[in-house]
Amino acid sequence: MKKLRLKKSVIIIIYVLAIALIGTSAYFVSESMKDEEPTKTENTDYVNESVIDENPDEDVEVINEIPKMGKPYIAEKTTVAKDYYDYQADKEQQQKSILYHEGTYIQNSGIDFTVDGKTAFDVVSVLSGTVIDVKEDELLGKIVEIKHDDDFVSSYQCLGEVSVKKNDVVNQGQTIGKSGTNKIDKEIGNHLHFELYKAGEVVNPNQYFDKEITSDATENKNDTTKSNDTTNNGQTNNE
Repeated sequence: MKKLRLKKSVIIIIYVLAIALIGTSAYFVSESMKDEEPTKTENTDYVNESVIDENPDEDVEVINEIPKMGKPYIAEKTTVAKDYYDYQADKEQQQKSILYHEGTYIQNSGIDFTVDGKTAFDVVSVLSGTVIDVKEDELLGKIVEIKHDDDFVSSYQCLGEVSVKKNDVVNQGQTIGKSGTNKIDKEIGNHLHFELYKAGEVVNPNQYFDKEITSDATENKNDTTKSNDTTNNGQTNNE
């Protein structure tokens, strides 16, 4: 059998045509892929504008919440054993707010809180402030006084334990001690005697509990008026 042999020039032409065909195919495939790419827009937003601070140097106004005065305890079963002596209250309420100690009637200048007369409970600061005094009185027991903003001072008396010291900075609701007993309120048993002062004058705590404390907070003058023969804690001699 006679074998057919291609001329060298024909082989070269075939190679050239094959390379040209491959190149042309590659070009059309590339153009086809470009047509399928999504069109990009110049104004595409990749980040929500709400999270971009357009004015980083501009001061942001911070709204401070006005604090509300809390109660000086957190125990749920705490009750009022003897209330503040209010000159505007009826006679029956006033009689319940008078103490009697060694022949002397005493108008209660604070509020006495107790659980059951036996159980000691945590005493907490009614507002944030600075401890200005820690002392012990022969009649009133251990005492802690805290100064607050707007010229308020809270006094916690008849404490069995004290967990703060003078010049300590305390937060609202922070435990400052535990209730205890004293000699002037023996019949109440274990309790806390709480007093509140505004601009140096004793005021009725009931008018401030759970209320917003502002610089213009005022107390009815009748609540702070005392008779000439009334001394500290509202004492009047029983003649």
